[in-house]
Amino acid sequence: MALLEVRSAAKSFRGLRAVAEASFDVEAGALVALIGPNGAGKTTIFNMVAGVYAPDSGEIRFDGARIDGLRADQVCAAGIGRTFQLVKPFAGLSVLDNVIVGALERARSMARARREALAILERLGLEAKREQLASALTLPDRKRLEVARALATGPKLLLLDEVMAGLRPTECDQLVAVFRELNRGGLTILLIEHVMRAVMALAERVIVLHHGEIIADGAPAQVVRDPAVLECYLGEETKV
Repeated sequence: MALLEVRSAAKSFRGLRAVAEASFDVEAGALVALIGPNGAGKTTIFNMVAGVYAPDSGEIRFDGARIDGLRADQVCAAGIGRTFQLVKPFAGLSVLDNVIVGALERARSMARARREALAILERLGLEAKREQLASALTLPDRKRLEVARALATGPKLLLLDEVMAGLRPTECDQLVAVFRELNRGGLTILLIEHVMRAVMALAERVIVLHHGEIIADGAPAQVVRDPAVLECYLGEETKV
């Protein structure tokens, strides 16, 4: 059963077409990658799903209900959590308090939010740094904190926007292991990623976007051999 359904979604900005009639499903429990060159429209799709923008046309359904046109907080309440390409934690708050803010989306008490936040920090290897200010974290740890905040909202679907960009291979591998475990636990994941070693290690399905249009959709081994994908993207990709 499809948890997320995107049907002919289109979005333009000042006449520039960012996404053109994009249609795809993400099945419950799946781990799907959305790839393509910079400017292909990937983050615009995320923003439409997450309620930052309403599509100009088409529709988006989540868990059977239409969500296009909902505010971002309503989409989060429906069960979609996301990270952002530019990591911006609450710099003046501790690592733990950053995650508590996310947990308060569903937790009915501060004590419960704290317990849930601590469990998530432990899972992501940040428990020992819980009292540090978020502003003092290294880039890899800020990336982990971004994931922790999204997980704390209790999502059914997690949108990951280039969380491995700028990380060393060993740091990428550590996050890959975390995402595999989360997915095995039943969490559906849709990720935007340029680091192809992570895409190939994680994704069971890859959707390729180019100039706002989906040009390929299939198993990773199939997609990376597609001539159109090689020409527009993978031929220039240096992070495999």
